[in-house]
Amino acid sequence: MSDCVFCKIIARAIPAKIVYEDDTVIAFDDINPRAPVHVVIAPKKHLEDYAVFLGKAACEVATKKSVDQSGYRLIINKGKDARQEIAHIHMHLLGGKNLGAMIQP
Repeated sequence: MSDCVFCKIIARAIPAKIVYEDDTVIAFDDINPRAPVHVVIAPKKHLEDYAVFLGKAACEVATKKSVDQSGYRLIINKGKDARQEIAHIHMHLLGGKNLGAMIQP
């Protein structure tokens, strides 16, 4: 998709700090972090209508960012009610501090 920010990052048309990459997945530091460690993990193929398995990449990223032992949170937002901002399925990995309650009332 020509207007997809993630597709542009994958194509290296937009710079990003890439922390993990394999044949199917790319992971990069979020530009608006919500925690000391905040990494976006996305498939290289533009997908928006269904979730994909990103767990292997998440484990690799957690190890590279040294939060595999202390703990981290994985978040997938799908659809407008979940406040998904980019229509390319992706996962956020957050860690590096006590993240508190999962959902605030």
